[in-house]
Amino acid sequence: MPNILVLGGTLEATRLVDALARAQLPTTLSYAGRVARPKPQPVAVRVGGFGGADGLARYLRAQNITHLVDATHPFAATISTNAIRAAQLAGTNLLALTRPPWTACAGDQWSHVPDIPAAVQALAGPARNVMLALGRMHLAAFAAQPQHRYLLRLVDAPQTPPPLPDHHILLERGPFDADTDAALMQAHDITLIVAKNAGGTGAQAKLIAARKLRIPVIMIDRPPIPARAQVHDIANVLDWITA
Repeated sequence: MPNILVLGGTLEATRLVDALARAQLPTTLSYAGRVARPKPQPVAVRVGGFGGADGLARYLRAQNITHLVDATHPFAATISTNAIRAAQLAGTNLLALTRPPWTACAGDQWSHVPDIPAAVQALAGPARNVMLALGRMHLAAFAAQPQHRYLLRLVDAPQTPPPLPDHHILLERGPFDADTDAALMQAHDITLIVAKNAGGTGAQAKLIAARKLRIPVIMIDRPPIPARAQVHDIANVLDWITA
Protein backbone atom coordinates (compact mmCIF):
# COMPACT_ATOMS: atom_id res chain seq x y z
CA MET A 1 0.00 0.00 0.00
CA PRO A 2 1.45 3.40 -0.91
CA ASN A 3 1.94 6.07 1.74
CA ILE A 4 1.77 9.52 0.17
CA LEU A 5 3.00 12.96 1.20
CA VAL A 6 1.65 15.89 -0.82
CA LEU A 7 3.45 19.22 -0.55
CA GLY A 8 0.53 21.56 -1.06
CA GLY A 9 -0.80 25.08 -0.82
CA THR A 10 -2.31 25.22 -4.32
CA LEU A 11 -5.70 24.55 -5.86
CA GLU A 12 -4.17 21.56 -7.66
CA ALA A 13 -3.00 20.10 -4.35
CA THR A 14 -6.51 20.41 -2.92
CA ARG A 15 -8.01 18.67 -5.92
CA LEU A 16 -5.34 15.97 -5.76
CA VAL A 17 -5.93 15.11 -2.10
CA ASP A 18 -9.67 14.97 -2.79
CA ALA A 19 -8.97 12.35 -5.46
CA LEU A 20 -6.56 10.45 -3.19
CA ALA A 21 -9.13 10.43 -0.38
CA ARG A 22 -11.81 9.09 -2.74
CA ALA A 23 -9.35 6.36 -3.78
CA GLN A 24 -8.76 5.59 -0.07
CA LEU A 25 -5.00 6.00 -0.44
CA PRO A 26 -3.16 6.94 2.78
CA THR A 27 -2.17 10.59 2.35
CA THR A 28 -0.78 13.48 4.35
CA LEU A 29 -1.01 17.04 3.04
CA SER A 30 1.75 19.41 4.14
CA TYR A 31 1.36 23.19 4.21
CA ALA A 32 4.25 25.60 4.56
CA GLY A 33 2.09 27.54 7.02
CA ARG A 34 1.76 30.80 5.08
CA VAL A 35 -2.05 30.68 4.80
CA ALA A 36 -3.79 31.55 8.05
CA ARG A 37 -7.14 30.01 7.06
CA PRO A 38 -6.45 26.80 5.12
CA LYS A 39 -9.47 24.93 3.82
CA PRO A 40 -10.56 21.75 5.63
CA GLN A 41 -9.12 18.68 3.96
CA PRO A 42 -10.24 15.02 3.75
CA VAL A 43 -6.74 13.74 4.65
CA ALA A 44 -4.25 14.20 7.47
CA VAL A 45 -2.66 17.66 7.49
CA ARG A 46 0.67 18.94 8.84
CA VAL A 47 1.71 22.59 8.90
CA GLY A 48 5.21 24.03 8.94
CA GLY A 49 8.62 23.49 7.42
CA PHE A 50 10.78 20.38 7.63
CA GLY A 51 14.19 21.93 8.18
CA GLY A 52 15.51 21.88 4.65
CA ALA A 53 16.22 18.88 2.44
CA ASP A 54 17.81 16.88 5.26
CA GLY A 55 14.82 17.45 7.54
CA LEU A 56 12.38 16.44 4.83
CA ALA A 57 14.43 13.32 4.11
CA ARG A 58 14.27 12.38 7.80
CA TYR A 59 10.49 12.85 7.76
CA LEU A 60 10.12 10.70 4.64
CA ARG A 61 12.08 7.88 6.29
CA ALA A 62 10.39 8.19 9.69
CA GLN A 63 6.89 8.15 8.20
CA ASN A 64 7.70 5.47 5.60
CA ILE A 65 6.57 7.73 2.77
CA THR A 66 6.61 5.84 -0.52
CA HIS A 67 5.44 8.63 -2.85
CA LEU A 68 6.23 12.34 -2.55
CA VAL A 69 4.12 14.69 -4.70
CA ASP A 70 5.31 18.27 -5.03
CA ALA A 71 2.16 20.27 -5.73
CA THR A 72 3.50 23.55 -4.39
CA HIS A 73 3.29 26.91 -6.14
CA PRO A 74 5.52 27.27 -9.23
CA PHE A 75 7.39 30.05 -7.39
CA ALA A 76 8.15 27.87 -4.33
CA ALA A 77 11.58 27.10 -5.76
CA THR A 78 13.26 26.44 -2.40
CA ILE A 79 10.87 23.72 -1.23
CA SER A 80 10.77 22.18 -4.70
CA THR A 81 14.57 22.02 -4.81
CA ASN A 82 14.62 20.58 -1.28
CA ALA A 83 12.03 17.97 -2.28
CA ILE A 84 14.25 16.77 -5.12
CA ARG A 85 17.24 16.40 -2.81
CA ALA A 86 15.20 14.85 0.02
CA ALA A 87 13.68 12.23 -2.28
CA GLN A 88 17.17 11.31 -3.45
CA LEU A 89 18.46 11.02 0.13
CA ALA A 90 15.49 8.97 1.34
CA GLY A 91 15.07 6.84 -1.78
CA THR A 92 11.47 8.06 -2.13
CA ASN A 93 9.60 8.31 -5.42
CA LEU A 94 9.03 11.95 -6.43
CA LEU A 95 6.63 13.51 -8.92
CA ALA A 96 5.74 17.19 -9.39
CA LEU A 97 2.18 18.21 -10.22
CA THR A 98 2.70 21.50 -12.01
CA ARG A 99 0.72 24.06 -13.97
CA PRO A 100 1.81 24.92 -17.51
CA PRO A 101 2.97 28.54 -17.55
CA TRP A 102 0.78 31.16 -19.14
CA THR A 103 1.70 32.36 -22.60
CA ALA A 104 0.73 35.69 -24.10
CA CYS A 105 -2.15 35.76 -26.59
CA ALA A 106 -3.10 38.29 -29.25
CA GLY A 107 -4.04 41.52 -27.49
CA ASP A 108 -1.89 40.93 -24.41
CA GLN A 109 0.58 43.64 -23.44
CA TRP A 110 3.12 41.79 -21.30
CA SER A 111 6.55 42.92 -20.20
CA HIS A 112 8.62 40.03 -18.81
CA VAL A 113 10.91 40.43 -15.80
CA PRO A 114 12.96 37.72 -14.05
CA ASP A 115 12.10 38.41 -10.38
CA ILE A 116 10.54 40.69 -7.78
CA PRO A 117 13.40 43.25 -7.71
CA ALA A 118 13.13 43.63 -11.48
CA ALA A 119 9.36 44.13 -11.17
CA VAL A 120 9.93 46.85 -8.58
CA GLN A 121 12.42 48.55 -10.87
CA ALA A 122 9.96 48.36 -13.77
CA LEU A 123 7.54 50.52 -11.76
CA ALA A 124 9.86 53.52 -11.82
CA GLY A 125 8.11 56.56 -13.27
CA PRO A 126 4.97 58.60 -12.77
CA ALA A 127 2.22 57.57 -10.36
CA ARG A 128 -0.19 54.91 -11.61
CA ASN A 129 -2.98 52.73 -10.25
CA VAL A 130 -1.30 49.34 -9.94
CA MET A 131 -2.84 45.97 -9.12
CA LEU A 132 -0.28 43.81 -7.31
CA ALA A 133 -1.40 40.20 -7.85
CA LEU A 134 1.45 38.68 -5.84
CA GLY A 135 0.16 37.64 -2.42
CA ARG A 136 1.37 39.22 0.81
CA MET A 137 4.96 37.96 0.99
CA HIS A 138 6.54 40.52 -1.35
CA LEU A 139 4.58 43.67 -0.64
CA ALA A 140 7.33 45.41 1.33
CA ALA A 141 9.62 45.38 -1.70
CA PHE A 142 7.29 47.78 -3.51
CA ALA A 143 7.78 50.45 -0.86
CA ALA A 144 10.72 51.45 -3.09
CA GLN A 145 8.08 52.81 -5.51
CA PRO A 146 5.79 54.75 -3.15
CA GLN A 147 4.33 57.04 -5.80
CA HIS A 148 1.71 54.54 -6.97
CA ARG A 149 -1.73 53.66 -5.65
CA TYR A 150 -1.73 49.90 -5.10
CA LEU A 151 -4.65 47.48 -5.18
CA LEU A 152 -3.80 44.37 -3.16
CA ARG A 153 -5.92 41.20 -3.36
CA LEU A 154 -4.95 38.82 -0.56
CA VAL A 155 -6.25 35.58 0.95
CA ASP A 156 -5.28 36.66 4.49
CA ALA A 157 -4.85 40.09 6.00
CA PRO A 158 -1.19 40.99 6.57
CA GLN A 159 -0.07 40.93 10.21
CA THR A 160 1.24 44.47 9.85
CA PRO A 161 0.04 47.13 7.37
CA PRO A 162 2.01 47.08 4.10
CA PRO A 163 4.58 49.91 3.94
CA LEU A 164 2.82 51.40 0.93
CA PRO A 165 1.58 54.97 1.48
CA ASP A 166 -1.48 54.57 -0.78
CA HIS A 167 -3.04 51.11 -0.97
CA HIS A 168 -6.38 49.29 -0.82
CA ILE A 169 -6.68 45.68 0.38
CA LEU A 170 -9.28 43.17 -0.79
CA LEU A 171 -9.51 39.90 1.16
CA GLU A 172 -10.72 37.30 -1.31
CA ARG A 173 -9.95 33.70 -2.19
CA GLY A 174 -10.00 32.54 -5.83
CA PRO A 175 -10.73 31.18 -8.29
CA PHE A 176 -12.01 34.39 -9.90
CA ASP A 177 -13.82 35.09 -13.17
CA ALA A 178 -12.83 37.51 -15.91
CA ASP A 179 -15.98 39.66 -15.80
CA THR A 180 -15.67 40.24 -12.05
CA ASP A 181 -11.98 41.05 -12.39
CA ALA A 182 -12.66 43.46 -15.25
CA ALA A 183 -15.27 45.25 -13.13
CA LEU A 184 -12.80 45.39 -10.23
CA MET A 185 -10.10 46.92 -12.43
CA GLN A 186 -12.48 49.50 -13.83
CA ALA A 187 -13.77 50.40 -10.36
CA HIS A 188 -10.22 51.10 -9.19
CA ASP A 189 -9.10 52.65 -12.50
CA ILE A 190 -6.23 50.15 -12.77
CA THR A 191 -3.66 51.08 -15.42
CA LEU A 192 -1.01 48.41 -14.74
CA ILE A 193 -0.91 44.87 -13.30
CA VAL A 194 2.04 43.07 -11.73
CA ALA A 195 1.66 39.28 -11.69
CA LYS A 196 3.69 36.11 -11.28
CA ASN A 197 3.46 33.55 -14.07
CA ALA A 198 1.70 31.06 -11.82
CA GLY A 199 -0.14 29.28 -14.65
CA GLY A 200 -3.35 27.32 -14.24
CA THR A 201 -6.92 28.57 -14.41
CA GLY A 202 -7.56 29.71 -10.84
CA ALA A 203 -5.80 33.08 -11.24
CA GLN A 204 -5.97 33.52 -15.01
CA ALA A 205 -9.08 35.71 -14.90
CA LYS A 206 -7.07 38.87 -14.24
CA LEU A 207 -5.08 38.32 -17.45
CA ILE A 208 -8.21 37.80 -19.53
CA ALA A 209 -9.67 40.96 -17.99
CA ALA A 210 -6.44 42.88 -18.67
CA ARG A 211 -6.54 41.77 -22.31
CA LYS A 212 -10.13 42.91 -22.63
CA LEU A 213 -9.40 46.31 -21.05
CA ARG A 214 -6.01 46.74 -22.80
CA ILE A 215 -4.18 47.02 -19.48
CA PRO A 216 -0.44 46.22 -19.62
CA VAL A 217 0.99 43.49 -17.38
CA ILE A 218 4.44 43.17 -15.84
CA MET A 219 4.86 39.38 -15.86
CA ILE A 220 7.37 37.87 -13.44
CA ASP A 221 8.87 34.71 -14.94
CA ARG A 222 9.18 31.50 -12.94
CA PRO A 223 12.37 30.78 -10.98
CA PRO A 224 14.57 27.92 -12.21
CA ILE A 225 14.08 24.51 -10.59
CA PRO A 226 16.33 21.46 -11.16
CA ALA A 227 15.11 18.80 -13.59
CA ARG A 228 12.52 16.40 -12.17
CA ALA A 229 9.66 14.18 -13.29
CA GLN A 230 6.49 16.26 -13.62
CA VAL A 231 2.94 16.06 -14.93
CA HIS A 232 0.10 18.55 -15.33
CA ASP A 233 -2.87 16.25 -14.72
CA ILE A 234 -4.16 14.65 -11.51
CA ALA A 235 -5.02 11.45 -13.39
CA ASN A 236 -1.33 11.08 -14.25
CA VAL A 237 -0.44 11.34 -10.55
CA LEU A 238 -2.94 8.62 -9.66
CA ASP A 239 -1.59 6.38 -12.42
CA TRP A 240 1.97 6.93 -11.12
CA ILE A 241 1.01 6.05 -7.54
CA THR A 242 -0.98 2.95 -8.41
CA ALA A 243 1.35 1.60 -11.12
